[in-house]
Amino acid sequence: MRNHSDLLQVEQLKTYFYTSEGVAKAVDDVSFFLRKGETLGLVGESGCGKSVTALSIMRLVPEPQGRIVHGRVRFDGINLLKLPLNEMRRIRGNRISMIFQEPMTSLNPVFTIGDQISEMFVLHQGLSKKEGWDRAMEMLRLVQIPSPERRVRDYPHELSGGMRQRAMIAMALSCDPEILIADEPTTALDVTIQAQVLDLMLKLKEDFDAAIVLITHDLGVVAEIAQRIEVMYAGKVVEEAESLAIFGDPKHPYTRGLLKSIPKLGHRARHGRQRLEEISGIVPSLYESPPGCSFYPRCPETMAICRERGPELIDLGDSHRVRCWLYNGR
Repeated sequence: MRNHSDLLQVEQLKTYFYTSEGVAKAVDDVSFFLRKGETLGLVGESGCGKSVTALSIMRLVPEPQGRIVHGRVRFDGINLLKLPLNEMRRIRGNRISMIFQEPMTSLNPVFTIGDQISEMFVLHQGLSKKEGWDRAMEMLRLVQIPSPERRVRDYPHELSGGMRQRAMIAMALSCDPEILIADEPTTALDVTIQAQVLDLMLKLKEDFDAAIVLITHDLGVVAEIAQRIEVMYAGKVVEEAESLAIFGDPKHPYTRGLLKSIPKLGHRARHGRQRLEEISGIVPSLYESPPGCSFYPRCPETMAICRERGPELIDLGDSHRVRCWLYNGR
């Protein structure tokens, strides 16, 4: 249940992109909350609005094409969407930090890793350049980068993918933020490095007592570290619940489809090969959402009403909500 002690409250958020092709409703009436110290998973296929939701929270939606047209983002009681930009900059990177999906596009190629991490301390904590450099080495050591006194002088292209991601985590945590938003932090990494990065995030979460919003298309990743999960589809939240409820008793047909597509140990089909199920069809265009429920063209349980009207999120109890006519009644 929501309450006034929630660290972050996203309420009826709508973020649209205005292009020559029309209006793309990337985020279309999204609401969720984040408690202090918890990890929330934001899950869905590519194009469902997860990353745009994060950019909206950070006020980094590219303008003029992108625009937050409605909603509130309350952090510590303050509506971030109403803050003057200079005040938002003091929060961004300081109290709320973000790890972006691809470190090579987020790190500046012409500055060393040390320069970029130390800048956080200089800008937000008023340290001298020398003090900031010393703290940068401490942060690299904290995220378990070997030989930090040498790596601090490296440029991004001189680091491996795993090390660049660790450097991004070091930068994001440098000012001890209250919220860390991690956008697909393990996507470009091999399985072993993925596990190391997730373990590192768990450890640092405990050390820093930061709340985490973990954005991913991989339910296996959120199963490792998230207490609650928001499942997104076509710009909307279609199901939200505690992680155990999502994995143990998923309600929305889309959530069930995602879970069936995950490989499972011990389940083998004929000829010793495991057969994975897929969700038929494609994600609808954000420019031309179908009437009714956006998932009905792909849903195995479609009813007549699904084509006519879009369902609202309904509370099933125990903090489990679902946007589906199977539960909304007719």
